[in-house]
Amino acid sequence: MSFLEARGVVRSYGQTPALRGVSLDVQEGEILAVTGPSGCGKSTLLHCLAGILRPDAGEVLYRGHRIDTLTESARARLRRTEFGVLFQFGQLVSELTAAENVALPLLLAGTGRREARTAALTWLDRLGVADLAEQRPGEMSGGQQQRCAVARALVTEPRVLFCDEPTGALDSLTGEQVLGHLVRVARQQGTVVVLVTHDARVAGYADREVALRDGLVDPSGLGLAAGAR
Repeated sequence: MSFLEARGVVRSYGQTPALRGVSLDVQEGEILAVTGPSGCGKSTLLHCLAGILRPDAGEVLYRGHRIDTLTESARARLRRTEFGVLFQFGQLVSELTAAENVALPLLLAGTGRREARTAALTWLDRLGVADLAEQRPGEMSGGQQQRCAVARALVTEPRVLFCDEPTGALDSLTGEQVLGHLVRVARQQGTVVVLVTHDARVAGYADREVALRDGLVDPSGLGLAAGAR
């Protein structure tokens, strides 16, 4: 049984098809890169797998159970407890310190303030930015912000981490540093990672790659990661 699976997933925006019947599987402990040109449906697929979007047709299964049929509140609860999501620009709350940003998912899940702060400081340390705990996003570099965003995505110790172009807003060196931290921690935790990217160097960190083209899995299997290794 696959850990996470899409079966014939279809999704459109009005009359414009984004996914036209995508099927893929992700195994436990795997880091999977989903690649392809802009507009091929990568981010839409990630959002369907993470329960952010509901597909128009097809199925999404997590540990053998369909999640596309769950209510919005049930899918939101799944994202709070089992899934983590990391976006291109981090999306830290500008008014909060790094420690407060990282603690936020735990607080929303009902964890006590002291316990949440302790966990946040631990994760900031694991990502090499413990010294930024009391700084706000506007006082950090882009790479520092994204490391804090990685810590926030992992603080709940999710079973699956969904990353949508996580280094797209960073220069190549900073992006590789952030990705190196992310992959190292994910492997230590046994976290499944689904990584959407158009960058061959980013895809090269994955165990396996699935390429999309025009809303379908590219049958040629020619993606980006092979060229990055």
